[in-house]
Amino acid sequence: MLIYRFLPHGSRKIDDCTPLQLCTHRNVKMFCHDQETLNYKDYVMLAVKPVNSVQLSYSVFELAIRRNHSISNNFHNQSLLLHSEMHSQDVKWFEQHYSVGVYWWSHAVIARDWFRYAEVDIALTKSKSVQKEFLIYNRAWTGLREYRIKFTELVLDHNLQNQCHLTFNPTDDGKHWLEHKFVNFTFKPNRTDLNQHFCPTAVDASASADYNSSDYTQTAIEVVLETVFDDTKWHLTEKTLRPIACGHPFILVSTPGSLQYLKRYGFQTFGEYIDESYDSIQDPVQRLEAVVKLMQSIANLPDQQKQTLHTQLADICKFNKDRFFSKEFFNQVVDEFKINVDRGFSLITDSVA
Repeated sequence: MLIYRFLPHGSRKIDDCTPLQLCTHRNVKMFCHDQETLNYKDYVMLAVKPVNSVQLSYSVFELAIRRNHSISNNFHNQSLLLHSEMHSQDVKWFEQHYSVGVYWWSHAVIARDWFRYAEVDIALTKSKSVQKEFLIYNRAWTGLREYRIKFTELVLDHNLQNQCHLTFNPTDDGKHWLEHKFVNFTFKPNRTDLNQHFCPTAVDASASADYNSSDYTQTAIEVVLETVFDDTKWHLTEKTLRPIACGHPFILVSTPGSLQYLKRYGFQTFGEYIDESYDSIQDPVQRLEAVVKLMQSIANLPDQQKQTLHTQLADICKFNKDRFFSKEFFNQVVDEFKINVDRGFSLITDSVA
């Protein structure tokens, strides 16, 4: 693959469109799976029994990694696997099957592009007119997101629905929520009336690449329902970075330790003012319950205390937004990518030197 790019950035002169000089290594292959989460069980299943063209493409991916030296005529027995998750059992599995993992936080670079206008959006700097305490995007609930059904039930059980800008789709991926087959049965709700209390989501998946300034000026705190929740891996997406880009406080509903992951990149969280102990709870249902109890404690604050809390959180939000759009943060992510790629190449090439 030969990549051309304009240098300096932003130039439109054809003379400035030159090949990107890459360091080449003999027949080292890299599989880029750096936005979605890895799931080795799916690859094993699909490699054994492909059913349709979509599944076949995934089975080829898995087989190519495991048999790269024969399928792709690779000089080396291993391939690089570019991914975006830490503390991952799936990465460990692929590394045991002819792969060298190369981590980088791709979502950071994606989000900086998708939400770039938030840096200068005047609407986000105006005084808030809070209509609801919590902003919660809750579009899909199939696959890894099935925990969101239980979360929605807990919001109702704690009588928080009027405090939340929250939607709930009765169907997702062609299935009704009452017919959903739960992988984790502890997420199965007791209620059957969830869709009677919330309107369905009016946007599709493309909304992930945008933000709604009105949502942020009319709410106080976002409760981020990340993609990965019932796991040990750290895999934060644009969902977490959107409130940061918009200068908004957040409660992070993700895997244990995810707030520590954010701090690794220089961001601050809100533990000085709100109870963030939920982030260390291993049991997924107990973690959900802790998040909802935190929401309830905030919602029940007297108006003056609530306003004081909003002011305290705002200082951290400004720091995080400045950090997100800073050159230092961008360089940290890119430099980490370069270091990890170089390390991966060295591990492969040195093994046959």
